[in-house]
Amino acid sequence: MKNMNDTEVLIDGRKYTICGFESDEYLQQIASYINRKFTEFKKKDYYRRLDLDLRNVLLAINIADDYHKAKKKVREYKDENEIKDKLILDMKHEIIGLQETAKKSEEKMEELENSLEDAEKKIIELETRLKQKK
Repeated sequence: MKNMNDTEVLIDGRKYTICGFESDEYLQQIASYINRKFTEFKKKDYYRRLDLDLRNVLLAINIADDYHKAKKKVREYKDENEIKDKLILDMKHEIIGLQETAKKSEEKMEELENSLEDAEKKIIELETRLKQKK
C-alpha cells in the first residue's frame, strides 16, 4: 500500500498542506494548476468585484469544466484508438489472406513450370522419335 504524502504548497499566496497518496511532484502540479486558474480569473475585472464565495464557485465551475473537457477528449482518443486497432486488425487479416493467395500462386506457378518442363521433355522426346523414323 502506498504511503500518505504531506506536501506543503502555495495556492493564491497562502500556504497549505495537502495530503495524498500521490507524489510530492504531482501535488505541486495540482497546486500550480489551481494557481494558474486563479491568475487567469484575476486578470478579469469582474472577478475582483465578486464576493469570495462566488469567486470560489466560479473557480470550481471552471476547473470542473476543464476536467470534463479533458475526460471527453480522453474518451474521443480511446474511441479513435479502438477504431484504429480494428483497422489494424482488419489489415493484418487482409495481409495474411494476401500472403496465402501469394503462396498458392507461387505453388501453382511452380506446378505449371514443372508441367512446362515435362512438356518440353516430351516434345524433345517426340522430335527425337520423329527424326529416328525418317
